[in-house]
Amino acid sequence: MRTLRSKCRSARSRTGVPPVSEVWTAWTFCLVDPAANCQVQRERLAQLNVSTWLCLFLALVSIRPCFAHDAGASYLRLTVSNERIEGRWEIDVHDLHGPLKPDANADGNIAIDELLGRQRALHDYATRHLKVSVDSTVRAIRIIDAEPIIERRLNGTNVILNFLITNVSAPKILQIDYRLLFDIKPQHRGLLQLDSWGQTQTAIFSPDHCTERFDIGMPNPKREFLSFCWQGVWHIWIGFDHILFLVALLLPSVLKREQLTWRAVNRFGEAFFNVFKIVTAFTVAHSITLSLAALEIVRLPSRWVESVIAASVIIAALNNIRPVVRGRPWLIAFGFGLIHGFGFASVLTELGLPHGSLWLALAGFNIGVEAGQLVIVAGFLPLAYALRSTRFYESGLLRYGSLVIALVAGIWFVERTFNLTSK
Repeated sequence: MRTLRSKCRSARSRTGVPPVSEVWTAWTFCLVDPAANCQVQRERLAQLNVSTWLCLFLALVSIRPCFAHDAGASYLRLTVSNERIEGRWEIDVHDLHGPLKPDANADGNIAIDELLGRQRALHDYATRHLKVSVDSTVRAIRIIDAEPIIERRLNGTNVILNFLITNVSAPKILQIDYRLLFDIKPQHRGLLQLDSWGQTQTAIFSPDHCTERFDIGMPNPKREFLSFCWQGVWHIWIGFDHILFLVALLLPSVLKREQLTWRAVNRFGEAFFNVFKIVTAFTVAHSITLSLAALEIVRLPSRWVESVIAASVIIAALNNIRPVVRGRPWLIAFGFGLIHGFGFASVLTELGLPHGSLWLALAGFNIGVEAGQLVIVAGFLPLAYALRSTRFYESGLLRYGSLVIALVAGIWFVERTFNLTSK
């Protein structure tokens, strides 16, 4: 303990702007030994000048926080008839930078003539990563586009591949092996819609689940439901903007505001009720708009939605530093949860399911989102409650943690508002 106190005194005695590593080390010592009565967090961080904060800001940029939803997805639609299978494959052109390098002039935009020069390589790459077996026989995929087809949407630009699988006669069993981009983007997902004689089946492919078998004309509701449940869990876990919004709201849940200062709550039940109100408000709100957007009752521009989601993270974080909505963070959770619901719905709406299948997918996806959210809360609440009385929690996690969250979300907001996408 004497060594710890010595390190704290040494940190206080030095002058000048402290390096980040020194501040972090001092924070660690004070957390381990609260009895040392070390005030280094507040004193040393107060000395950080504008240049130091700018360096921290640039460091945040360097770790590329724009990847809040960079997992990406490709969309494959197959339509089965008696003698052939028609396919339409939508792939984000930015996902092709890695395997194909189609941006010949390196201007950040992929034009049709640039794709034309890499058309053969694109076709070869795509067909190598998709195998379709009909009644246990692998069938050849023939891409029928004479030149590349590009579709520009609010949330990105897709290259379209239309193809045929011929010489099939009343197929009964269809097996899909899908591996596009999994070798370079493990978080990528392939979303399949299979139409056969008026019925629709769906599947989600990932590096751990590359193969799916279908009985044509016999949908498996249980499999579809569980598949979308897992996709909902995965979506919340890789949706760092949703996670930071939730964390920013939860940080003050183990504290209470009294006379312009934060004080630790006395009982776990009080903290639990605070968290319950926040999570319930967020769940109800995003479930409403997720349903409305997935059923195409209400549609909002993707770029606008993603920008407002980033703004919601900023507001939630800054409210911890300068509380405006006091005592009722569930209002922020509900208000901005409505916008987050539109973000959650993007995967389902892009899949383009008919209403019959969409209800099943919607229920599974929504349950998955809630399950993933509860895992985050279950990990956060006990730890936050245990640390609530320490200066490390109030000054370090609540104040400076919220500041870092606001800085990261600020970068997201600028990138999304001005469409500054990284290659």
